[in-house]
Amino acid sequence: MPEKTLSHSKLLDEYRLIMRNEGLHDLIIETFIFYLHQVILGITGKLTRSEIEPPDESNLVDYGDLKHTTRENLDKLVIIKLNGGLGTSMGLKKAKSLLPVKDNLNFLDIITRQVLDIRGRTDKKIPLIFMNSFNTNEDTLRYLEKYPNLGLFNVPYSFTQNKYPRITKDTMQPFKHPEDSNQNWNPPGHGDIYMAMIISGVLRRLLEAEIEYAFISNSDNLGAVADERILNYMVENDIPFLMEVCRRTEIDKKGGHLAQNFANQLVLREVAQCPADELNEFQDIELYKYFNTNNLWINLKILKKYMEENNNLFLLPLIRNDKNVDGTPVIQIETAMGAAISMFAGSKALVVPRERFAPVKKTNDLLTIWSDAYQLTDDNRIALDEQCEQIPTVILDERYYRTIDDLQKRFPDGAPSLKKCRRFEVIGDIRFGEDVVVKGDVKLEAREPAFLFNVTLDEDRVFNSSLYE
Repeated sequence: MPEKTLSHSKLLDEYRLIMRNEGLHDLIIETFIFYLHQVILGITGKLTRSEIEPPDESNLVDYGDLKHTTRENLDKLVIIKLNGGLGTSMGLKKAKSLLPVKDNLNFLDIITRQVLDIRGRTDKKIPLIFMNSFNTNEDTLRYLEKYPNLGLFNVPYSFTQNKYPRITKDTMQPFKHPEDSNQNWNPPGHGDIYMAMIISGVLRRLLEAEIEYAFISNSDNLGAVADERILNYMVENDIPFLMEVCRRTEIDKKGGHLAQNFANQLVLREVAQCPADELNEFQDIELYKYFNTNNLWINLKILKKYMEENNNLFLLPLIRNDKNVDGTPVIQIETAMGAAISMFAGSKALVVPRERFAPVKKTNDLLTIWSDAYQLTDDNRIALDEQCEQIPTVILDERYYRTIDDLQKRFPDGAPSLKKCRRFEVIGDIRFGEDVVVKGDVKLEAREPAFLFNVTLDEDRVFNSSLYE
């Protein structure tokens, strides 16, 4: 680290004191200080076209080419779900994973049943662990009490991610909210998982239990089911880190994409790491063809070795996230766990079917999962209905459908039939009753509140007045 001025040194010490008083581990404090020093020096974490290019096909593997399906390696696997989200973008104030999503089951129900099914089908004791935030840990553990057979000896149910102080943008001083001290902190992004596994002792306990591989995914992605073919590919080819990717479509163009540096090493670039003048290239789905599903596979022995060689620090590429908290511009320091693909020689990207990526980020995603376009299979997987040619693209007017309450108010009888739908766009305030079927490409626009029921929609419509059918 370059030589610091006295004021710089005092500022870093101030942050150290705040974090120690909060009870944060010294490793997390020094990780934050590393990134803070970069921010103070004006480092933005941007990745430019001078540093990256689209990935070489030699670094990509096609899921269809994976043939071996032995179960013997499942004894070495742990399933870890990222479960820190509150679903605030949908108006929720509790763990999003508690939200009913299919057949009156919530995310935690479906995830747990998926794992119990794999255990029963294979007779393998595969641990399931949740990485919670300080906001979701208590609710999650309380709910999981309904599954007494879930836990395994010497392997915990959960561990908790850390937190970073927010930075006042104008002064670089620690942000201090006048009323709510919780607002002084931000989640550090899911890249914190590697440090959290070390600090919590989870990594050590897994290796002591002879668990060598982790499958990590978001709890809101119900398509992310452990797959022994992927695990076997990793084991047989000594792959240290594998990222599942999908082919980008127009609806994915604003999310992070896969790239590689000029040393032929795969990297991940998030939109916050893209310079403003390269945004069009960032969104060019023919140039950067693949996006990260956040379904990751990692060799835990190699992770431990890497961290031991680096003083138990895991310093991912910086993501500087500029925010506004109650009128005050702040900087949030974050990292993405998928960025670890750049830190291990021999990392691979696996091109998987879209069915392995079924996340619920907004109410339009939830409506799609609610609908008959998806079915819950006997082994508790979320799968497209056999009559569904593709995943429907659903676009809902955020003025009227942004929150869960909005959605339930306007779809009181559940989702319309979407299994024969390609695209469904709703503009305006429309309430849907029973027996609504959407086919093909449909755009609805209401210039005043409208009500629809018992109708098949197979063409665009504009409603100038309330409609009852």
